[in-house]
Amino acid sequence: MKKFLTIIFTIAVFTGCKKDLLNTTPPSQIASETMWTSDNLTDQGMTGVYAAMRYGMATGGASGLELYQMDCLGLTGQTSGAESLLSGTITASNGYFSSHWQNLYEGIQRANDALKNIPLKSPSSAEKKARYIAESKFLRAYFYLRLNQLYKGVPIYLEPFTAEQAIKPRSTEAEVWALVISDLSAAIAEPNLPDRYASGNGAYGHVTKGAAYALRGKAYMYTQKWDLAAADFQKVKDAGYGLFANYSNLFKTANEQSNEMIFSIQNIGITGFGSTTQFYCGTRSSFGSCWNTYHVSPNLVDLYENADGSKFNWDAVLPGYSTLSVAEREVFFLRNNLTAAEITAATSRGAKMSLYLPTGNEARIQQAYANRDPRLAANVITPYSTYVGVFNGANAIVTSRWPYRAEGAVNGDLRTDTQSLFYYLYRKYVYEGTTETPARDYGPTDFVLIRYADVLLMWAEALNEQGLTSEAIAKVNEVRARAGVAILQNTNGALPTFVSGQTDLRERIRNERRVEFPNEGINFFDEMRWKSWKDKVFYAGNGVKQAWGKVVYAYSFKGDYLYNWAIPAVEIERNPNLTQNPGWIN
Repeated sequence: MKKFLTIIFTIAVFTGCKKDLLNTTPPSQIASETMWTSDNLTDQGMTGVYAAMRYGMATGGASGLELYQMDCLGLTGQTSGAESLLSGTITASNGYFSSHWQNLYEGIQRANDALKNIPLKSPSSAEKKARYIAESKFLRAYFYLRLNQLYKGVPIYLEPFTAEQAIKPRSTEAEVWALVISDLSAAIAEPNLPDRYASGNGAYGHVTKGAAYALRGKAYMYTQKWDLAAADFQKVKDAGYGLFANYSNLFKTANEQSNEMIFSIQNIGITGFGSTTQFYCGTRSSFGSCWNTYHVSPNLVDLYENADGSKFNWDAVLPGYSTLSVAEREVFFLRNNLTAAEITAATSRGAKMSLYLPTGNEARIQQAYANRDPRLAANVITPYSTYVGVFNGANAIVTSRWPYRAEGAVNGDLRTDTQSLFYYLYRKYVYEGTTETPARDYGPTDFVLIRYADVLLMWAEALNEQGLTSEAIAKVNEVRARAGVAILQNTNGALPTFVSGQTDLRERIRNERRVEFPNEGINFFDEMRWKSWKDKVFYAGNGVKQAWGKVVYAYSFKGDYLYNWAIPAVEIERNPNLTQNPGWIN
């Protein structure tokens, strides 16, 4: 399998190699004035532009900057610690804001350097240069899109700039969207940019017209130009993209180049160039002992429908569940055959032990996860489900049990680094056994940024907002049918899958996105775009929660100003022409 290898480099120094076409030995460092002056250096320089998408990728201390890590800010995910943005303690001086800002502008710098110097310096063929310029415009658009999603209007720089030159005022949110759309339109218009690359192509991983249409369609969603968005999503389909048949297997290395994957961060199993999902979403039972820093919110688990499309209801499985206090509900999650000490501890935590079944407790709670949307089992390690971990260097099938007792080569417990708490854990993008990843801190599977299911559900949303309900339902049903859950319809009002109209379908589409994309870095941005973040994440009693809903860290919404991230205080100190978003104090 061939794909290019992206390598981190600074603004002034490019460091790179190509996984497919180049025969260079890393590390190689080339001064910026020399970069682009040969065909080889042009390839390496372009590799460096792509490398900016890897910002924040590191192991040994979670950055919070990677897209999948940002799910903890939305409805579907959470983190083991208290997040200052969610607890209401964050300020404009927080490094989280400045790290995003600086890394995204580094990507813009690299794209601008390519756009300026490829025409001036590169001896590559006219066709390659034209294609690389189109790719650079796509990447610049991607970085500006990310900035605009968060800060809602930022300074626009279209050429490389020094620190002393970084004194532009903020452009409006609308002006930034216009730039994003303009750059993507230019990329689409380039005849040397292919519609898509087939699996195994040496250029796979580079930007395509299909990716540009998909990203421009997303920009149109933000500007509520529903008809233009829908037209772009049709172009993605026309380019040959489609759904992969098996949802569970889609996120495995073998299928990272399926025709569902439109644009991905390229990973390989080498230190510094692999994925980090294993390291921060795995557990101590994962290969090499990893950390479940990021895990699944019970809000998401409860959102997965029954297989017939009806809403999941705890009381239908465990009569009286909703009348118990949150503390009392822990009893249903306890393992069979508790020891006397474990019973005493559970009682002290408030579990209603009169409901405990010494030999049937596990089977009872397992019924809550049976006959559900199959994506639940594909995405989440639920209580008393198994996971192929590693014990003493060999594969070991472990079970998620509460309370934890011990790992083992046979019939052991899944061991987390939060053993005094019981969370739902990610299964998606968490490698299994000894063969899927070469080491605990890097994995070979590409991380998808845009896939066709995302396009289909945005397409459905764009159609629904135009009042085209039947057409929108058809797009949603493509995703649901692949998942194996009952499809929506608008004819039989007695069925749970009946769609009563535009408003009903709008929420169904949103829920479909929530259950389709966990651990993919999509949900937080969706909730922010829909302006649903406050209601869906900050409702009374929500927070980082154990499986039965007990809050470990509470969330606190301080005001609607949170929908626009703070312009980093350090950037305002450097650039006096920057203005702060309303509600934030410098």
